[in-house]
Amino acid sequence: MRWVLASDHAGYELKEHLEAWLVARGEAVRDLGTHDTASTDYPQWGHLLAAAIVAGEADRGVLVCGSGIGISIAANRHAGVRAALCHDEFTARAAREHNDANVIALGARVVGRGVAEGALLAFAETAFEGGRHAARVAKIEV
Repeated sequence: MRWVLASDHAGYELKEHLEAWLVARGEAVRDLGTHDTASTDYPQWGHLLAAAIVAGEADRGVLVCGSGIGISIAANRHAGVRAALCHDEFTARAAREHNDANVIALGARVVGRGVAEGALLAFAETAFEGGRHAARVAKIEV
């Protein structure tokens, strides 16, 4: 699986940790930035990652900001991107099974590294159920 990651300054340290974690698992990873803790605006990173997903440069994405909210809202402005704000393994698994989410958004000020790893593992390993969920997902795009 090809992954793309992005964060603002608040999510930088967690993004770096998750990038190393994915690489250790043998995943193909591209880090779009930010590359330090200097203040930056979350929308630019959400839009940048969403554009990479839409262009087919990656299969899945990881977004991190302080809460995960703003960056996921920005990413979801792009047709074909389904960024799900997840707080644990349950929400990550549900995002994949029921919503066919292709981007996981995490809040660095909400979840710790261990919880983030568990959520990302569930997100990576859970398949979309399809069936009745496919019709619902199709209704998302307008």
